[in-house]
Amino acid sequence: MLPSLIAVSVVLAGWSLLARRLESWRLTAPMVLVLAGIAVGFATQDQVAASLNTDAAEHIAEVILAILLFVDATDVRGGLFGREPRSALRVLFIVMPLSLGAALLLGLWLLPGLSWAVLLIIACIVVPIDFAPATSILRDRRIPERVRNLLNVEAGYNDGIVSPIFIFALVLAGEGSDAENPLAALGSAVPQAIKAILVGLAVGAALALLSNRADRHGLMTDHSKRWLLVAAPLMAFGLSLGVDGNGFVAAFVCGLALRTLRHSADIGRELELVDDVGFLLAVGMWFVFGAAAVVALQSGVSIGMVVFCVLALTVVRVVPMLLGLLGSRPTWRERWLLGALGPRGTTSIVFGLLAFNTLSDTAEHEVLLAMVITVLGSVVLHGLGAPAAARAHVRSGDREHSAPGD
Repeated sequence: MLPSLIAVSVVLAGWSLLARRLESWRLTAPMVLVLAGIAVGFATQDQVAASLNTDAAEHIAEVILAILLFVDATDVRGGLFGREPRSALRVLFIVMPLSLGAALLLGLWLLPGLSWAVLLIIACIVVPIDFAPATSILRDRRIPERVRNLLNVEAGYNDGIVSPIFIFALVLAGEGSDAENPLAALGSAVPQAIKAILVGLAVGAALALLSNRADRHGLMTDHSKRWLLVAAPLMAFGLSLGVDGNGFVAAFVCGLALRTLRHSADIGRELELVDDVGFLLAVGMWFVFGAAAVVALQSGVSIGMVVFCVLALTVVRVVPMLLGLLGSRPTWRERWLLGALGPRGTTSIVFGLLAFNTLSDTAEHEVLLAMVITVLGSVVLHGLGAPAAARAHVRSGDREHSAPGD
């Protein structure tokens, strides 16, 4: 515990002092903390494996995911589904289900011996995107604004939409689960989701309306407005668990309701504290990821797992994106970019650690391995490849404009 605390604080302080220079080298805080986690993981392998597989670790991961889901739900700009709502809805409700299905089918082929419920868990881990390892994508002006907006909406909502499916698969595959078949698992997951939606709506709407009223009467300070948004996801998560609901869904829906109903000219500033809390929790998870990578990789990796993860980062995303956006406003070049620029990050890590903590020995190792290889592959592919994709997009646009007959 003490070596981990020292390593995280030293690396975070060093990154803070050199953040501008490191980001110009495309080294984000999560990337640097992964390296620190790997170093600590080599020194304390047995301790890492034991600490990851505890109730305390599971509860910490759950709270972190709840806060991150809330932050994602409040982070979308330009309306509920951004500036391209029709295309965003296609990405979320056509492209993403196609990607989950493709990952599941590939898993049945490349990862024999795992149940379809475990493969669905792995699909839920490798499909959602997150920009922690490649934040520069959303700031790169060479990438069309439409693409950046759609990626921002997808990153904001995909984990909240996938989480009920993840919980359903976890209930079905869990070692101590009472669900013996998909219908039994669904019978458990659906009521939990309904309760969570109601709790999330109630908490988010109530806090938004009360804060609007308190604002009008001058009862709040700038400081208290920020703390209210830290309390909101914790309240929704806790109340939902109290009525046997899905805490993740409740936190996500709470964020949507609060963002929609809160009337404030300075909502961005009010969200700064919860954003910072989310950032701190996320970088902590990246440190844990580095340590977990050592545990996962020390016993070797099968060719099937490597091929699966490579395909998950490429084909599983690009092909559904091209199919799901047929007939939509984005051009073919923009659809290719949307498919290519899909980094995996914090959501995959938290889902993977939660599954590792719940499943039996064989399944937990395969799930952890899939998470580690996919996220490490994404750090390389998207962290280094995103600028190349942006340059290629600009060059192809220049060729189009200079082509004869234009």
